[in-house]
Amino acid sequence: MDWDKLRIFHAVADAGSLTHAGDSLGLSQSAVSRQIRGLEDSLGTTLFHRHARGLILTEQGELLFEATRAMSKRLETAAARIRDSEEEVFGELRVTTTTGFGTLWLAPRLPMLYAKHPDLRIDLMLEERVLDLPMREADVAIRMKEPSQADLIRKRLMGVRMRLYASPEYLRQNGTPESLEDMAQHRLVCQNATAHQVAAGAALVRELMTHTVRSTFTINNYFGVLQAVLNDLGIGVLPDYLTEDFPQLVRVLPEIESAEVPVFLAYPEELRQSKRVAAFRDFVLENVIAYRRQKTE
Repeated sequence: MDWDKLRIFHAVADAGSLTHAGDSLGLSQSAVSRQIRGLEDSLGTTLFHRHARGLILTEQGELLFEATRAMSKRLETAAARIRDSEEEVFGELRVTTTTGFGTLWLAPRLPMLYAKHPDLRIDLMLEERVLDLPMREADVAIRMKEPSQADLIRKRLMGVRMRLYASPEYLRQNGTPESLEDMAQHRLVCQNATAHQVAAGAALVRELMTHTVRSTFTINNYFGVLQAVLNDLGIGVLPDYLTEDFPQLVRVLPEIESAEVPVFLAYPEELRQSKRVAAFRDFVLENVIAYRRQKTE
């Protein structure tokens, strides 16, 4: 297939109009139309349904647009990596981490990174699934365990423990438990032990469930657990890094906590010289140091 025709096809599919695509490409509508007809002839298929309000992709057109969209994304990524050799930090950086850590710790701190590097574009992918960095599913990962791949640069950031927290208002209304037996008078808010989460968190939930509790509310991520606790629903199982940004949380049953969960930052060896990766890594490390200092104090 002709690369130039594919470029024009992608612009038309993205714009949904020959005229708008022509404007973005600096071509006349007739020139764009000829290129699309030539591509359809070479493929032996129709790529667009034409009607008065614009163009709609056919099934075959959708397949081709999916391919050109992926190509365009990869080209943008390659261009950004080539520009990494310059002094400025800009371009897209794809970061993956868990929903809880990404929403509750990382995202609130990102304004500081953007203030320093306003031309940087962060694509934050929040998934419990571990994305494959060597296969370029992401550029940087913050993971709740040490990465197993040998060709990754990794840095241990901190240790996290799951603990029990409640709001002052909930404790005022329901009292503060003094022992696990007292949980029979309280509602436990947590992730289901079978939900995808760090093993230490699931183990703590299973242990708590062996005791009698008045009722439970389970939700599949820590963001939801936090919202329920802040709204006085019950006593929640939450990561201890939340205490920095939510000092109103009251820890209950302080002798109860999970095993330590190591938090690692990792990226492929081939991105060692990337200025975007270095800027993000340094930003995270600075914030981790500040978090550790405050935690110690």
